[in-house]
Amino acid sequence: MLQAHYRIESSHPMVGPLLPVSVSSEFLLYDRATAVVVAAKSITNPGGYEIRAVDVRTGEIVYRKITAGIKNQ
Repeated sequence: MLQAHYRIESSHPMVGPLLPVSVSSEFLLYDRATAVVVAAKSITNPGGYEIRAVDVRTGEIVYRKITAGIKNQ
């Protein structure tokens, strides 16, 4: 069985055209390039929070962005 090497993560639920409908705060992928593209095309709900693509093996953040929107405090 293949083991995922990259994780898309956020402290808030994520939505995007390349994510399954029911992604709460973490999604696993096998390919670095795909993980970066999925993270880049995704946003948080509500907006204004960070999304990261992380190498599961090393913990290195390979991509990060803060989505557009206003944080609800």
